[in-house]
Amino acid sequence: MVERGQIYRCNVCGNIIEVIHVGGGSLNCCGNGMELLDDTPQETGAEKHIPIIEKTDKGVKVKVSTLKHPMEEKHFIEWISITTDGGVYRKFLKPGDAPEAEFEIEFNDVIKAREYCTVHGLWRSQSI
Repeated sequence: MVERGQIYRCNVCGNIIEVIHVGGGSLNCCGNGMELLDDTPQETGAEKHIPIIEKTDKGVKVKVSTLKHPMEEKHFIEWISITTDGGVYRKFLKPGDAPEAEFEIEFNDVIKAREYCTVHGLWRSQSI
């Protein structure tokens, strides 16, 4: 069942969507059903991806892992988002950027952080 906030990817063209409104039906692209991306909070393998949420003077900073994640042309963090009771805030990144994002929101309002790696998929923070 499709739920608000879920992230889906087309495995043909690479389109990625986030469900904002649930109206029923299924999600399709390029003639196929889209894949629901699991936002795993568990680290696996040598790459580290769990978003780390830190309180700053300006609000909240999210860093990808305690190790520096690659930010290369074919392997990088495409976006980082913060979810609060009031909405979703997202910053898009590109190769060469630092794998982090700062948001001017109250730390206490943060529910979770998510990030999308172009090679290893969707990841979410541990509960804060």
